[in-house]
This record gives sequence, structure tokens and C-alpha cells, in this order.
Amino acid sequence: MEPQSQTQSQSRSQAQSQFPHLFSPLRIGGVRVKNRVVSSGHDTVLVRDGKVTDELVAYHAARAEGGVGLIVVQVGGVHASAHYTSHVLMADDDSCVEGYARLAEAAHRHGAAVFGQIFHPGREILESPDGSAPVAWAPSAVPSERFHVMPRAMTGEEITEVIEGYGDAARRLRAAGLDGVEVVASHGYLPAQFLNPQVNHRTDGYGGSADARLRFLRESLAAARRHAADDFVIGLRISGDELAHDGLTPDLVCDVAARLDAEGLVDYVSVCAGSSATLSAAQHIAPPMAHAAGYTAPMAARVRDVVNVPVMVAGRINQPQEADTIIAKGQADACAMTRALICDPRMPGKAERGDTEEIRACIGCNQACIGHFQSGHPISCIQHPETGRELRFGTLPLITRRKSVVVVGGGPAGLKAAAVAADRGHDVTLYEAGRRPGGQVLLAQELPGRAEFGGAATNLEGEARRAGARIVTDTRVDHAMLADAAPDTVILATGAKPLRPSLERLDDPVVLDAWQVIQGARTPRGRILVADWRGDWVGLGVALLLAQQGRRVTLGVTGFAAGEHLQQYVRAAMLTAAVRAKIEVLPNVRLYGADNDTAYLQHTLTEEPVILDDIAAVVLAQGHTPVTDLMDHPGAVSIGDCVSPRSVEEAVLEGLRAGASV
Repeated sequence: MEPQSQTQSQSRSQAQSQFPHLFSPLRIGGVRVKNRVVSSGHDTVLVRDGKVTDELVAYHAARAEGGVGLIVVQVGGVHASAHYTSHVLMADDDSCVEGYARLAEAAHRHGAAVFGQIFHPGREILESPDGSAPVAWAPSAVPSERFHVMPRAMTGEEITEVIEGYGDAARRLRAAGLDGVEVVASHGYLPAQFLNPQVNHRTDGYGGSADARLRFLRESLAAARRHAADDFVIGLRISGDELAHDGLTPDLVCDVAARLDAEGLVDYVSVCAGSSATLSAAQHIAPPMAHAAGYTAPMAARVRDVVNVPVMVAGRINQPQEADTIIAKGQADACAMTRALICDPRMPGKAERGDTEEIRACIGCNQACIGHFQSGHPISCIQHPETGRELRFGTLPLITRRKSVVVVGGGPAGLKAAAVAADRGHDVTLYEAGRRPGGQVLLAQELPGRAEFGGAATNLEGEARRAGARIVTDTRVDHAMLADAAPDTVILATGAKPLRPSLERLDDPVVLDAWQVIQGARTPRGRILVADWRGDWVGLGVALLLAQQGRRVTLGVTGFAAGEHLQQYVRAAMLTAAVRAKIEVLPNVRLYGADNDTAYLQHTLTEEPVILDDIAAVVLAQGHTPVTDLMDHPGAVSIGDCVSPRSVEEAVLEGLRAGASV
């Protein structure tokens, strides 16, 4: 045996013993899946005119190459009425086959199995193709609380059309070379609406009893089986608990799963949580960091107890050890690690080799994955902007000459620039003025429920060091130092500092900025006003921190609501915490002055004064101003907040671009 092969074999053996359950094969119907790591179906906005694109093929190929066992392709609409967003993938006519075939071939080339989701949203319609109000179909005319859509009850003929649509979609995906399909009955979508007695009020044979409410899903699965042939995998995705006041309960879900399994209609069940129908339940579609890792595993375990087919589980499973433990406990047979794979497509391979320290762990921020989908932009990751941009950054150009590169600033932008430039072969030194790299990420991690955010700094620093970049801390760079070093390239990532707007002050009011509070500045007893201009994690997070310290907090925001610029599931989780902490939210106000016990604000719509008495201190969350001290250095490239204060996402993306262009 060659020495290198022996080392690789030993590494694989070590990983097998480290995660023996996760990296064992699994048989699903007639398909052998090489490991238990699953990329579950998720919208990517890498679709054009309802069809698979080169970008979508490259996206999934990257995860297949990274070692994932099973890829479940995002929802494909089974009928024209399933067009729930302007960028949904459609499987309702034969023209879809060519694109699906290219995707399947690309994933199969790297040993991954490929299933496709087949889907109808029912009343959960986000938008119409032309921006007009959509018409939504549902079992009954029962509205959705979240999207405020009033559906109309489907006719019997329409029910038959949609059921046949599931069958035809399965036939097309089989023709494209996929290994199976997954009927989506999760998150309050159409099959779940038929199952739900609170939503389904029909009396025509598709409602009125538990068996009649099951009929739509039963016939849809049967149609898929009939059209695709017996050796094609047919799976079911369902929420183990919709976690909504009027949603499917665990008992009902277990009964449904057991009956469908007994009838031989499903080859596996994929269990998730939540519902699209309410704000509180929707956050479980892509649960933010406020939720514990693997918290849905007990739901999957209940389903697994009543079926004889494999059970998958999704829900904040971001690390291989978490997944291996869930499988070892018998709670599930495979784990969907979708956001973990968005963040690090090579995670399975790293874990299988035992290189766990190199895994770039997802932090559950939701900003560029589900957040991008909800804003209509292609999927990405704030830590790994190569995601969704595989055709542009999947393979970076080789260097023609090794250059000396100095990066000034060790926040996310600087770390990413250093990592990419060093990985391409340049001689890179990064200087950070503080004690450790990380920038504002180090502040964010100190806020309640945000500790996991600090992983972004750890991951980016690790990338830079492994790539060979030198990181020098406690060093402030000036023009003289740059002139003396005379590097070939200077990348400025000097960041930003808190904006201190001009305020009218009487006497000597206590006015602090958010950074000071996060770093431990003491606030006096009494009511604290947090004046929030941006509506992101800073104002809301500092308000929660102060409430945790026992302060009475009023959060004054310039927008219509607190956390207005946060991804909606993150916002929902933080606002839930704010309500429980009894934080008062005052919308549509701007701060213009303060005295010893009063804050003076102005309503942003009426321009009328809003005066708050009994205020012990004012905390400013008024955004940031760029640090531009070195911006005039000849030939320097500026990235991140020193260009314009934004978020980690823009900083890391600009770091990638800068490192790739040296």
C-alpha cells in the first residue's frame, strides 16, 4: 500500500469510529445512499422561468462533490396553480425533464442520490408572477394568518387535476434520471391543509372524517407510485408538529404516517417542524439560533416508532456529532443538514476524514440563505459567499506571480480577503488593532441568544490561518508602516465605529452607545431608552441585554417595527423574547435630545414631539460611520464597513472578491 493511501485509509477509519452511524450506508426503497447526510429540499432562487439553470446544477454539484449522501431538490410545482413565488421550480410539463436530468447527472457523478420534491402550496401563496394579488386554492375557504390570503375551495375536478399532477411530476423526474420523489405535506402546504380539520371543512369525500381528510394525500402518493413504477422511491415530508394554534398535532401526524406506511405508499418519511401559516410556527421552517440544535429529533422519534420505513429529520442539525448522536439514539435514520451544507459544502468529506476542526459551522443567522429567498435573491451564506456563486467563485484563477499582500483590519472582510488571497498562493499578512480578530462579530456574540454568532469569527480566522496568512494582533497600522513595508497590494478593512449623532443636551444626561453597553458599561437604575435607527440586531439585542440585567427598557425605533431589517424568522424569535422581557416598543420615532431624566423624540410621520419622562439613560443604536484613516493610501483596495457600514454578509463577500482579484 502506498504511504499516502495508508494515511487516507487510517483517516477514514478514524472518522468511521468517530461518526460510525452518520457514515454508514442507508437503503431507502431500492436506492442505496452512501451515508446519512441529507441536503433537504430548499428554495434557492437559482431557477429561471421555472426551469433548472446552470447555477442550480453547479450549486448541487458542489454539495455532491463535498460528500453528501442524498440531495433532495427544491419543490417542483405539480400544477399551474402551484406557482407560489415568481422563482419557483416547476415540474408540471415535460420541458422540465432536460434541466432535472442535467442536475441528476452532475450529482450522480460524485456518488450522491437525488430525489426531487413535488409540491403544491395550497393557500400558502406568497406572490403572483405579475405582482397582482394571487388566487390560492385550498380544501376550504379558510385564510392563512401569515400571508393574509383568502383561498377558495377547490372543485372536485381541480382536486383530480392536482392529484394527477403529482403523478405526472413523478413520471417526469423518473424520466430525468432522479432516484425518487418526495411529496411535500409539511409546513401547512396543500396536503397538510387537507389533513387538518381546522382548515378542511369539506363534506364531499375529501373531508368530514380522518379517513376522508387523508384521501387527498393517499391518492397523491398512489398517483406518484403509479406513474413512476415500483422501483422508484416515493417519500413523504411532513411536520412532526406544526407548532401552531390550529396546526397538525403529533398524534395526528403519527396516525397519518402509520397508515400510509401500512398501505405501502411511502418508502421513507422526512420529519420537520412548523407551519407556513403563522408567524410563530413559520420560524421552524428554518429555525434560527434561538432554537437548540436537533430540537426536532423527538418528533422524528415518535414517527419512527410507528413506521417500518426509514425516517429523516430536519431542524438545526449543524454538526456531524449532533447528527451521529440522533441516529445512534434511534431517533432517526438520516439527518437533513441543509444549512450546514450551505455554509460548508465540504462538511461531509471533512467529517468522514476526521478533519472536524476545518468544518465551517452554520451559525443559524438565516441572513443569506432563507433570507435571500424571502427577498427574491439567489441563495448564499454570510460566511461562505461562494455558495450560490459556484460558477463565479467555485474555482478561483491561479496566480501568475506571488505578491506580498497586507490586509489592514481583522474583521470579517479582512479575514476573508486574507484567507482567499493566501489560499491562492500570495504572501499575506493581516494586521488587527485589537486583541483578537473578529470585528463586530465579537460584540454580536455577547447579546442574549446570539452567542453562536461568534462562530463566524472563529471560522473565518481558522480559514485564514489554514490558508497560510499571518495574523498580527494588537498592531495599529499607519501610513508610515505601510510605506516601510511596501507591499504589492494593500487591502483596507478598517471597519466602522458607532455613529454619535448631534443631540440637544441639557444638564448632564447619561448617553451611551450600544458598543459601550455590550462591552460592560454600567447603566443607572431606572428606565432606559434604546434609540434604534437601523432596526437590526443591535438595538433589539441591546434592549434584550439591558432587560436581562433587570432594567426597564423602552425601544424607540425609526421604522414601523423593531427588528425591521432582520430576517423574519430571526426577528420573530427576538421579538418573542422582547415581549416576554416586557420591553416597550415605540415605533416611528427619532431621537433629538435628552436631559437628566427626559428623552425628547419626534414622530417620523407627524413630526410632532414625543416626550419620555423618567429616563435614567439613553443608549444609542444609531448605526455606524466608516473608519477612513488610510483610504487615501495609494493603490489601496477598500472593502467592508470602511467603504459603507453594512453587515457581515457584504463584508465577507467583498473580502472574497478582493482576495480573488489580487
